[in-house]
Amino acid sequence: MSISRRKFLGWLGAAGLGTTLGNAAHAASNKQFGGHPDSVGVLFDNTRCIGCRKCEAGCNEVNELPAPEQPFDDLSILDQRRRTDAKTYTIVNRYENTSRVNGPMYRKVQCNHCLEPACASACFVRAFTKTGIGAVTYDESVCVGCRYCMIACPFEIPTYEYDQALTPRVRKCTMCHPRIVKGQLPGCVQACPTEALAYGKRRDLIRFARERIRRFPARYVDHIYGEHEMGGTNWLYLSGVPFREIGMREDLGITPAAALTKGALGGVPMVVAIWPVLLTGVYAISKRKEKIAQQEKDAAISAAIADTQAAAEQKLSEALERAEKEKLTAIEKEVKKALEEAEKPQAEEDAKPESEEDS
Repeated sequence: MSISRRKFLGWLGAAGLGTTLGNAAHAASNKQFGGHPDSVGVLFDNTRCIGCRKCEAGCNEVNELPAPEQPFDDLSILDQRRRTDAKTYTIVNRYENTSRVNGPMYRKVQCNHCLEPACASACFVRAFTKTGIGAVTYDESVCVGCRYCMIACPFEIPTYEYDQALTPRVRKCTMCHPRIVKGQLPGCVQACPTEALAYGKRRDLIRFARERIRRFPARYVDHIYGEHEMGGTNWLYLSGVPFREIGMREDLGITPAAALTKGALGGVPMVVAIWPVLLTGVYAISKRKEKIAQQEKDAAISAAIADTQAAAEQKLSEALERAEKEKLTAIEKEVKKALEEAEKPQAEEDAKPESEEDS
């Protein structure tokens, strides 16, 4: 009897194994990870952001994402409160009712690329990887679609391609990892016209942000968001108003998600033993699903070919039958015509008067 991938994952959840397995990503260490020393990041300064959405357009272009329903120069969309989705890796939201007196504030939203990512900690197949350069990347080839990453992320960033029935993926900002490994800027940073986004090594960005706060204490809240939140992130924020006023959580603390789960594997030693079995089961289910899908596809193609051939043979038979009938009809018509032509002189002869015959 075969089982579906979804049912298999349901069994894991019912047994309490899915979450425990997810902790394996980082639960083995009792030390808090301080980040790779040369990792890069981005600093967003909302006192410089004008809400132009150029960063959204830049992200869309370099990641070759679908065009949005509303063009990027349509700023009326800022009247809505938006979040990222499977086709939009970054968005800008506007906040009118803040303590700032000279206009609205803006906030750019994207993956924060945690130093110890909750998504990686929750993923039991390790589809997420914290790279040495700082970006959190995703490998769709091993993802089983459990979506634990979406539940685990405190920033509610990973999204799912619900509209892709056969090959759905988890989607999020990658900090333009393919670009930064080549020495290029992330698309959003490159597109920003006001230098609200600064790119560089994380440690340098923190020093840079502290210097801005020191020089302009009246402009900024004395806090670099992301320096310590959830153990720290590679995406950092400066703000002219309290972060809660621009929709950012201030209740996360400084403990990384992975540290909250340390020791879980020690409490359930059987997980270590059955880990290869579970992964083998997931892989087998995935391959079986692919095999069944291919068999169904081949069967459907064969049936279509057979139907087409049968229909073609039927049409050919009908055409031949019609041609035969038309041929017989034509022959009969020609024979009849020939007989009529042959009988015509005799009829004319029979019609002559007797006088003419006597003379």
